[in-house]
Amino acid sequence: INRMTLITQGCLAEQKKALENGCSAIDAAFNRTVQSLERRYGTMQTIAEYLISLFPKRKTTVMTQCFGETIVGCMAREIKKRGLSVKFFVPETRPYLQGSRLTASVLYDMGFEVTVITDNMPAWVMENNGVDIFTSAADTICMDGSIVNKIGTLQIATIAKTYGVPYFVTGIPDADKKNRNDVVIEERDKNEVLYFRGMQVTMEGVDAFYPAFDITPPHLVSAIVTDKGVFAPYDLNRYLKKGVNVFD
Repeated sequence: INRMTLITQGCLAEQKKALENGCSAIDAAFNRTVQSLERRYGTMQTIAEYLISLFPKRKTTVMTQCFGETIVGCMAREIKKRGLSVKFFVPETRPYLQGSRLTASVLYDMGFEVTVITDNMPAWVMENNGVDIFTSAADTICMDGSIVNKIGTLQIATIAKTYGVPYFVTGIPDADKKNRNDVVIEERDKNEVLYFRGMQVTMEGVDAFYPAFDITPPHLVSAIVTDKGVFAPYDLNRYLKKGVNVFD
């Protein structure tokens, strides 16, 4: 389900209706967007409650991956509400640095102990720093349990499996994505790899490759946490039977 299409088509329909009634199309789009965001945050808060219920009651160390979504704030708020002691290791998620710029900022701003690590450190940190949980959101959750997320998610999920660390994915299954074959991985501008803040970091002539996402197979996923409960990655059809929740 193309969420952006749902959002824009929904706003367009409201604008047309407003114009037919002699009202402001701008106000109609604004109000529709606010209502959509209210539904989104409400949904994410429910997901956060289910996610935190999976945390051990003792002190918890969590590793994240590119958590720039609304869920990270909802997760942090729910942790505070329950009075849990949680600290975070946040991979930087190069080359765009969403982890260090967004995830770490949100969590630190909400009062948590946050440690940023580079993208080649998760294995060492999991082995030596007592990571209890690995969690991420997902750009797409296929119905076969495959997880499409920021590049680097697959390698951390593989490492987590090696060290017995559960991987909890948060989000809404995409009913139109049956499996990984329905997903096209975007390849972004290689200059984002070759340059950092305008400075070239390689010798002239060196090539680069930037797939923006990777696909984690379901056998590396411990559970998928949704607004309708916690599901095994192989059991997402049961989610659909409970009714599909889309961000429109």
